[in-house]
Amino acid sequence: MGNFDRLNQYRSMWVMVLFDLPTDSIKERRAATKFRKQLLDDGFNMFQFSIYLRFCPSRENAGVHIKRTKTNLPKKGKVCIMQITDKQFGMIELFHGQKETDTEPPPQQLELF
Repeated sequence: MGNFDRLNQYRSMWVMVLFDLPTDSIKERRAATKFRKQLLDDGFNMFQFSIYLRFCPSRENAGVHIKRTKTNLPKKGKVCIMQITDKQFGMIELFHGQKETDTEPPPQQLELF
């Protein structure tokens, strides 16, 4: 398997974590902040306030980050974990106000094996 086959748009994945967490009490705010920090520490980037994204070079790698996110779920609130191919993500249409903007290219990934 060549390098092109391993990193093509149908094999590469985007993991999206969407959430709605309660923040009424100090304890709930701390739990929400901890969950967001754990996502950032695992290489996710904020897409919108409650939507975080992470590029993964393969489905197997996406599975690792999904499993890690599941272990960090807060006790309360709603969390959705979704994965889509890089090809599907490339078809996203982004708007700031009424102006369409370009999607940012995926971050460079360094593979050490």
